[in-house]
Amino acid sequence: MRIFLTGATGFIGSALVPELLGAGHEVIGMTRSEDGARALEAAGARAFRGTLEDPEGMRRGASEADAVIHTAFDHDFSRFVENCEKDKRVIAALGAALAGSARPLVITSGTGLGMDEHGQPAREDICNFAHPNPRVASEIAGKQLLDAGINLSVMRLPQVHNPDKQGLISPLIEIARQKGVVAYVEEGKNRWPAGHLSDVVRLYRLAVEAASPGARYHAVGEEGVTSKDIAGALGQRLNLPVASIAAQAAAEHFGWMGMFVSLDMPASSALTQATLNWRPTGPTLIADLLEHRGS
Repeated sequence: MRIFLTGATGFIGSALVPELLGAGHEVIGMTRSEDGARALEAAGARAFRGTLEDPEGMRRGASEADAVIHTAFDHDFSRFVENCEKDKRVIAALGAALAGSARPLVITSGTGLGMDEHGQPAREDICNFAHPNPRVASEIAGKQLLDAGINLSVMRLPQVHNPDKQGLISPLIEIARQKGVVAYVEEGKNRWPAGHLSDVVRLYRLAVEAASPGARYHAVGEEGVTSKDIAGALGQRLNLPVASIAAQAAAEHFGWMGMFVSLDMPASSALTQATLNWRPTGPTLIADLLEHRGS
């Protein structure tokens, strides 16, 4: 297939390009920069210049393809609500390019949207449109396209990691360096799901190849790693003390990350594994956190 890939030079997209090319697909990779275009062309992909602020331009890119994978997202979390609404507009534009065809569109969301009861792992067969996470906007946009006949499926991401980046844990590292301590909230029992980058990009490929309308997939290798365990690993990596802080102190200590640090959001990938015969094999989150100790 000729696949239009948004976010093609990002953390996930740059690993997804060789995964798709290695499986025999062509890739049209969206990038906003000349450096990004050169990197894509060097990797064997065709570069398409575009931005999230120009949904119409992205629609034109998608119209040239047999399939679309949308991984791009503005990760300025100080404007999280605004950026989720921007993603909603982008998804609508990508879907418009595929109207009247069976060409698949895989969009990206978060595993938290599969939670219905506190403490129970999120599941693929649940979509909580009342979830307070603003990222629900992406799945609302997806449902509207699905209802309009677009061949859309959803990839829900946990904390995606390799030794260099670990999702929302990466900004926690910077906060720990600034504060001189690795903190967790209260007893640190809240859990975050995780998935290794190599497993995640393989699942994106399987999902676009399956082209199953309405499917939801969880790119989860570990259902839940406790924040206390994460903090302990970061303490070893950074050679910093580890300490519990009270819940009421989280906003002051963590800044914008205060809205996330105490969330308990385990997630299952049992249905994904059964549906696509996908088995996570990459290193654990803790192993990747410890790989560059002291850095």
